[in-house]
Amino acid sequence: MPYITESGKKLITVIPGDGIGPECIHSALRILEAVGAPVEWEVREAGASVFRRGLESGVPPETIESIRKTRVVLKGPLETPVGYGEKSANVTLRKLFETYANVRPVREFPNVPTPYSGRGIDLVVVRENVEDLYAGIEHMQTPGVAQTLKLISRKGCEKIVRFAFELARAEGRKKVHCATKSNIMKLAEGMLKRVFEEIAPEYPDIEAQHIIVDNCAHQLVKRPEQFEVIVTTNMNGDILSDLTSALVGGLGFAPSANIGNEVAIFEAVHGSAPKYAGKNVINPTAVILSMVMMLRYLDEFEAAETIENAILYTLEEGKVRTGDVVGYDRGAKTTEYTEAIIANLGKRPRTAKVRQYRPIRLPQVPADPVSVRPRSRRVIGVDVFVESELYPEPLGRLLEELVEGSVFRLKMISNRGTKVYPPTGAITDVVDHYRCRFLLHGGAGEATDEQIVDLVQRIGSRLRWMHLEKLQEFDGAPGFTKAQGED
Repeated sequence: MPYITESGKKLITVIPGDGIGPECIHSALRILEAVGAPVEWEVREAGASVFRRGLESGVPPETIESIRKTRVVLKGPLETPVGYGEKSANVTLRKLFETYANVRPVREFPNVPTPYSGRGIDLVVVRENVEDLYAGIEHMQTPGVAQTLKLISRKGCEKIVRFAFELARAEGRKKVHCATKSNIMKLAEGMLKRVFEEIAPEYPDIEAQHIIVDNCAHQLVKRPEQFEVIVTTNMNGDILSDLTSALVGGLGFAPSANIGNEVAIFEAVHGSAPKYAGKNVINPTAVILSMVMMLRYLDEFEAAETIENAILYTLEEGKVRTGDVVGYDRGAKTTEYTEAIIANLGKRPRTAKVRQYRPIRLPQVPADPVSVRPRSRRVIGVDVFVESELYPEPLGRLLEELVEGSVFRLKMISNRGTKVYPPTGAITDVVDHYRCRFLLHGGAGEATDEQIVDLVQRIGSRLRWMHLEKLQEFDGAPGFTKAQGED
């Protein structure tokens, strides 16, 4: 629920941001005032200025406290300056408040010419927003090999899939595509596909289709009008949503929302564009449309529709267009464009239509950290990652010698995901980072921690190891994948 002030208005937190952010936010707030929506705001800081004060997160405590109170944020783009801070302040805000759904709508705009004009593009990319590679868990495993952990949870998949279907219902859409790379990452990306297919029957009024993400990108360029809602993982969604914004005129027309069950953050997709800062030439439409999304989230549907109609009317009229559309040498100033929208409040475009919206029902997924409880499980082996200058065959012979007499046998060695020992006859380049797979002799029973420690000590007596992964079975099914070329 939004925070209600003593005057009966809904309070939001406003973060002007960096670069062009303050200009865009100023434009949006002028329009918000002009439309008369019952909304007040308090201004807080995040981003570059905070990094420079030495706060590595880029988000000061007073900003966090404001968001905890208001639960709704309108923000400009934030910069992560080179040499300051370690994490993106944008990502920090999304993760601190579990805004698990990133919503990026794109639609065709009148008098914004693109190669797709007249095709009727109107779709939404729903991107999981807190997991995947954006967990930011990385390690240098050898001096020349880096690892990033791709974390996908059953709970995270269920929340984003249910959100996508509920958004489709709220916006009167009839089709949801799930885009994954599950043909390669069968466990991680495959989890989103499996959850999507499990939940889809609960929404019989909506057509559900799975699509491989590279084909999705191909189809977005070839025939984008076939899509209505695309739900996908974090990295895929980041890439696809930037692609979709290019179909309708660029990032200046690309709004977004980061929505959780407690907090929602509304911002443009674009960055801080410092080379345009302070020049009064930037297109503020993306931030204004992000504010429109915010108003709908606050159940202020009439104000949202009035502003969106005014934007469409202004563009349809064609008298005032910004430099990203017509060229910066003859484009309207940011302030002129804002004034035109304000003057057109209450007017409706002749051809462009505003979709009818209903309140979205946020998915309620149990808070229990454990979302999957198998009936049975056992550890059947271990992958030991080692750093070695040896080539595969001498390394394999050494490992077999080291584990002789233990409960484990060496099944195979892979290098960058491809089996290199026992030899396959393939011609494969190698680096000094090997995954060595050990299984219990005979395949029965369960490996104990003591046995795994003994294995690691044996290996560590001659080789440098840096990482372990237990090989587990859940309900009789392997919880790990095979290397390329592994039997």
